Amino acid sequence: MPKMRRKSDLPTKTCAACGLPFTWRKKWERDWENVKFCSDRCRGNRSAATPQAS
Repeated sequence: MPKMRRKSDLPTKTCAACGLPFTWRKKWERDWENVKFCSDRCRGNRSAATPQAS
């Protein structure tokens, strides 16, 4: 059985869209290095938050 961890012991990142910190989730286990957004909502709003150069 895996060892239990406290939430404070899990790695954190800052969301690229909203700038708020978020913690590691089990569903991101395989792809943690590539996770940039805290939620689907932030991922969907990323184009509104950062204008793209043409």
